[in-house]
Amino acid sequence: MAKHYDELAKDIVQHVGGKENVVNLRHCMTRLRFTLKDESKANTEYLKQREGVVTVVKSGGQYQVVIGNHVPDVYAAIIATTGIQVSGNVENENTQVKGSLLNRFIDTMSSLFQPFLGALSAAGILKGVTVIAGALGLAKTDGLYIILNTLGDGLFQYLPFVLALTAARRFKMNEFTALAIAGSMLYPGLVESVKGATLFGFPIEMPSSSGYLSTVLPIILVILFASKLEKVLKKVIPDLIKMFIVPTLTIGISVPLALMVIGPVAHLLSQWVGDGFMWIYHLSPVIYGLILGGLWQVLVMFGLHWGLIPLMIADIAQNGFSVILVAAALPNFAQTGVLSAIWLRTKEKKLKTGIVPAWFSTLFGITEPAIYGYTLPMKTPFIISCIASAIVGAYLGFFNVIQYTSGGLGIFLYPKHIDPSGADTSSLLHIVIGTGLIIALSFIMQMVVKVPVLYDKETKNTVTKENDTHLINNAKHELQQDVIASPLTGKIVPLSNVSDEVFSSGALGQGIAIQPTTVGQVCSPINGTVSTVFPTGHAIGLLSENGTEILIHIGMDTVQLNGKGFTSHVAQGETVSAGQLLVSFDIDLIQEAGYSLVTPIIVTNTQELTDILTTQEEYVSLGDYLLTSLK
Repeated sequence: MAKHYDELAKDIVQHVGGKENVVNLRHCMTRLRFTLKDESKANTEYLKQREGVVTVVKSGGQYQVVIGNHVPDVYAAIIATTGIQVSGNVENENTQVKGSLLNRFIDTMSSLFQPFLGALSAAGILKGVTVIAGALGLAKTDGLYIILNTLGDGLFQYLPFVLALTAARRFKMNEFTALAIAGSMLYPGLVESVKGATLFGFPIEMPSSSGYLSTVLPIILVILFASKLEKVLKKVIPDLIKMFIVPTLTIGISVPLALMVIGPVAHLLSQWVGDGFMWIYHLSPVIYGLILGGLWQVLVMFGLHWGLIPLMIADIAQNGFSVILVAAALPNFAQTGVLSAIWLRTKEKKLKTGIVPAWFSTLFGITEPAIYGYTLPMKTPFIISCIASAIVGAYLGFFNVIQYTSGGLGIFLYPKHIDPSGADTSSLLHIVIGTGLIIALSFIMQMVVKVPVLYDKETKNTVTKENDTHLINNAKHELQQDVIASPLTGKIVPLSNVSDEVFSSGALGQGIAIQPTTVGQVCSPINGTVSTVFPTGHAIGLLSENGTEILIHIGMDTVQLNGKGFTSHVAQGETVSAGQLLVSFDIDLIQEAGYSLVTPIIVTNTQELTDILTTQEEYVSLGDYLLTSLK
């Protein structure tokens, strides 16, 4: 399947600034989540209009390209066609996400949990199946129950192992050293062994009877500390013994510190956070549910929900239940309701057809196609969905609905609200009632208000006053690309670094410069015509077949040589092909005369174009990709 998305994959990577601009890439169920070195290099407007892309969201230090349900195929195509490495990479120090503490926190938590969200959801669903089986009378001593319980509970029991791996990748340390640290903290019998024991006179305290099984924050903080320690040790330990001494000292220092300080403090912080949320909930469950339910879809749009998901997981691991995200369990069904009403009432055939797959997605908890494709552009339906979500969130808070596991979304969410003991069925009852209520509320509200027009308003006036037969909407968003190759071999120099202010200021247009390092030859970067040949041979102008005007200026102030050292091989008005020799120049002669060989390649009609994208490579060879002009 991925091969069908190769073109889309390459285009997305190109328009986020090239693979050199990508620090990291992950994906969730509907989005490609890029961490970019420089977001300004991404062409957001192009991507928003690109077929195959729903929209683009920039939040939490991430550049999120929303694809929809087939995002795994696009992700696989990107990996296959671009060679981007997405796991286990040790990144440069200066490639970390910058911005507010909130942005960095969200991006960090996202990077730790996203890689195994599928497995986490699967484990939650299996736990739900186990609960259902028990509720239907399957004995806990039955082999089937035992196996089901093991399948569902295994990941949650050994969650620190998985987090050690993702944290090692995030904090850039050896993954196997991190797993060894996690293994020490989860060592069987450790809790019983350390009872009454001391280390250097200080008692060793474990957080609970199960130790660090199922915990979240302790292992994250321990691996963060270990990653810093490992970096220091690598700098001071001699290379001859570094391979085994660095992990020995990293494990030998980190684990005792984890057991004595980091683990207990982290556990205490987790308790405080959980207690804080419970305090707000007990202060007013209704207000808590009203606010969280109403804002949940907005939080998801901007990626801010990642600040709450790990807290919910930790809360369940610590207490066996959680109320933190219950109010956010049903907003996807609000989208189901409004889409149903829109489908019944709209007269737009294109909308009626396209809305069906988005409607099915909402049943499984995937709302991005609905939100970005339909309800958000139409505005009113999105507002209605938020209002319905707020009302039902308050309802769930009023009846103290809780969840006992993390797990599936949409129609798969119900098992996580089943009490494993079977003593309390109220949460399941009210989550079912809430589902019907939120669908009914959003459906009724959308039925009684006017359905906004999404497509027809863009195509009513498809013919201009000049009787243009092209659709205005398509003309507005269609971008023409002109890919320009490198005319010579050398080192890339940003135009802003060129010594001549006329070029560096962009007065002549945008572009890039090259410091030639090998043969003194300039070849045509395009198929087109020669618009200008300077008499001195030091510069040449070209016009591409798509109308891009290019100036290649060999060296700085080389006009003073009056043509000495330059030989032109083409004439003005001549048709040229990409790779055809245009100008030869004597590198040694020009340098001996004291002139710089930095060669700007300028798009002189920049003002007529939408954007100019340049390569992110440090060196280019003749014929390599250099820049793209967008009309």
